[in-house]
Amino acid sequence: MQPRQRLLGGRQIYFGVDDSGRANIFRRSSQCACPESQRKSRRRRLGDPLDFMFAGGPIESRLPILLRTAKLASSVPPPGGGGFRNSHRQMNDVSSAPSESLTEFFPEDLLHVVRENQPLRETLWLGIGGPARFLAEPVEIDQIEKLYTAAREKQLALRVLGQGSNVLVREAGFDGLVIKLSAPATSGLEIQGQKLIAGAGAKLTHAVIKTVGEGLGGLEHLVGIPGSIGAAVVGNVSAEGRDIGSVVESIEIIDEEGKRKTLTGEEAGFAHRQSTLMGTVVLSVTFNLEPKDVSALTKRMQKLWIHRGQRRPSESNRIAMPFIDPDSISACELINSTGLAGIREGDVSLDSAAPHYLIAHENATSDQCVKLIGRVREQVLMQTGIDLQLNLQIW
Repeated sequence: MQPRQRLLGGRQIYFGVDDSGRANIFRRSSQCACPESQRKSRRRRLGDPLDFMFAGGPIESRLPILLRTAKLASSVPPPGGGGFRNSHRQMNDVSSAPSESLTEFFPEDLLHVVRENQPLRETLWLGIGGPARFLAEPVEIDQIEKLYTAAREKQLALRVLGQGSNVLVREAGFDGLVIKLSAPATSGLEIQGQKLIAGAGAKLTHAVIKTVGEGLGGLEHLVGIPGSIGAAVVGNVSAEGRDIGSVVESIEIIDEEGKRKTLTGEEAGFAHRQSTLMGTVVLSVTFNLEPKDVSALTKRMQKLWIHRGQRRPSESNRIAMPFIDPDSISACELINSTGLAGIREGDVSLDSAAPHYLIAHENATSDQCVKLIGRVREQVLMQTGIDLQLNLQIW
């Protein structure tokens, strides 16, 4: 158990479990009862029991200190600022018991995969936004089914989060349930003959690399495009004149009743940069690929990877591609032709060299992002008559 740090009377103290398995308080040890040769290596491991000195007695005898510490800690705002009701309960409850809010919305067998008032910005490419009221990280597919059912019964808004490359969250946060697909059960990649079975949470580029290494063609033109398999299929991502839907054989989803269902590629309704899967929870996708020469596939993949890497802004990692390329012209060319490259709104801008990228500078806000996107869409529509559609999902 990683000790939880708090300040008490100017000293750092920690909640943790001692060697007997009982919850206790620890404080930073000024001395280490070990040879000098061992001190430095042990000090590097924060949370090692040998780095702390027991502050005295079982937890029952330290109740006054615990109460004062909890009171002090409750004055500290949660990560991300703001939040929803019961936001401090889970953080400061020494017993780590589920909050009333969690038990109100989710059955007991899901409480260990759901957390309350969790920051999202660390998982998003833009690094902007407030917390999710509930964040779930299921490790089994059946848990996703149960989460979907619970959200529907309690009328909770539901979103699925993959790699976070095309998501913008408002500073107020998302008042609902976010399911993050990061566990092996939802991000695996398996080759069966000339088919790839990919979890919805798997990275698109990882799928490309695996299939190229197996001598299977059909996805290599998508290398370097950020995002997860699920998001790529829902948005029918395309490059080099070919979309991902053209090699999709089937998609496993959660249907409206909360049950698993398999759709064919035809039933997904793939069209230019869209499908009928929007709002659907995708679990996995099966691709039907074509055997090809590994060396030829590798050379093509590397060439495209280098080309896309050179076009990506180098000054910041906090980027996103807010617009979908129209049929006849790329968003980059369209924005350049209207003189909007490098346009700025507060601490948000379009890259001057690759204006199809939005850059979130330090202190950028979601409002600034939305305003900039609106300005660009308005000017492009006025000058060209083309209504740029959003690739960025705004929660």
